[in-house]
Amino acid sequence: MNSSMINAMVSMNGLQQKLDLLADNIANVNTVGYKRKEASFEDLLTTMTQQPDEFSQPGRRTPLGLNQGWGSRLVSIQPDLSQGPMQQTDLPYDLAITGNALFEVITDDAGTRAYTRNGAFQMTNDAAGEAILTTKEGYPVTGADGERIVLPTNAKSVRIDPDGTIVSQNQAGEFEEIGQLRLVQAQKPAMLTQVADNLYAVSDSLNVDDVLTDVTGGVGGDISVRQGFLEQSNVNLTDEMTELTTVQRAYQLTARALTSSDTMMGLANNLRA
Repeated sequence: MNSSMINAMVSMNGLQQKLDLLADNIANVNTVGYKRKEASFEDLLTTMTQQPDEFSQPGRRTPLGLNQGWGSRLVSIQPDLSQGPMQQTDLPYDLAITGNALFEVITDDAGTRAYTRNGAFQMTNDAAGEAILTTKEGYPVTGADGERIVLPTNAKSVRIDPDGTIVSQNQAGEFEEIGQLRLVQAQKPAMLTQVADNLYAVSDSLNVDDVLTDVTGGVGGDISVRQGFLEQSNVNLTDEMTELTTVQRAYQLTARALTSSDTMMGLANNLRA
């Protein structure tokens, strides 16, 4: 296989991965809390083809040798954690974060932790009959102490303050603080592994403290919790469609280069001495 075919093949593989990523972003344009994914690419090994010394003529300004590239490859995919638009729902367990932070949830009985911007929570009864705050998938939401948040079943109302403090009002009108949401900030978003459309985890090979840090929200700060709101996807459909068209054209161009290389090899094959 000659170099032009290798270059085209590698480039088409990279462009296909980019197309898949853009398609995923577009498909989740209406997913609550979804963060668009960004891909990083890098050139593969570049080789230098030497030229005869006779090519070095008087007045030549460029050095001898031809750089031969071998396409590009996908290096990493990371979430774009920029703020998405807010939608008001007025539901007590719908929460949205303003600023760079994530909710923490427990995804299995072993206590595995994951992180999300999707604040469409609900009150769910567990196997023991306790009312806990969970995601739509049933994952318990954790408090500042790292444990599940248990809600009173006889509460008249529940208020969640901008710093994540949860206050319930009983039937007698008395208020009681029952916990505080745990908020974490991603210091290195590229190290987050996406395990679902809007659910992230830290690989077992990494130290969680190197990737995430605990933060506290509040009124007037960079981070706050808004009750009765949901954060929508931060995907800009116009931008994604524009980039999709550009990548499709690049894919077509690369496919044509592959076809041209095959045609030239066919012609060379049929040459007669």
